[in-house]
Amino acid sequence: MKINSYLNFNGTCETAFKFYEQCLGGKIVMMLTHGDAPTAEHIPADWHDKIMHVCLELGDRLLMGSDSPPGYFETPQGFYVQISVDEPAEAERVFYVLAEKGKVKMPIAQTFWSVRFGMLVDQFGIPWMINCQETA
Repeated sequence: MKINSYLNFNGTCETAFKFYEQCLGGKIVMMLTHGDAPTAEHIPADWHDKIMHVCLELGDRLLMGSDSPPGYFETPQGFYVQISVDEPAEAERVFYVLAEKGKVKMPIAQTFWSVRFGMLVDQFGIPWMINCQETA
């Protein structure tokens, strides 16, 4: 069993996932718009370019997402997407790139359990934890 995160956006899914692809070094392996779906005739024309489903491959894990239909989006709360990184410098790089235009909740620093740990909410409203347990 593997658990993967599925993120919902309020119309910014494509931009967010292209950003995550660059930041995290993954590869978008599937991106389907509402307009490309078999149900497109039932979707308002101004929603055809929004994402119905996207899949970003990150090693043996997937980060997936979509744009929530109008009236269904809820601001993310009560969770963080957690990233484990092997090198302190890479943990800092990922943290600062994700934090750009976002909000730092806990600056990245050494803690009693980790050589680097930080928490943030990115520019798209997604909460992240970055953790590096390797010794410097």
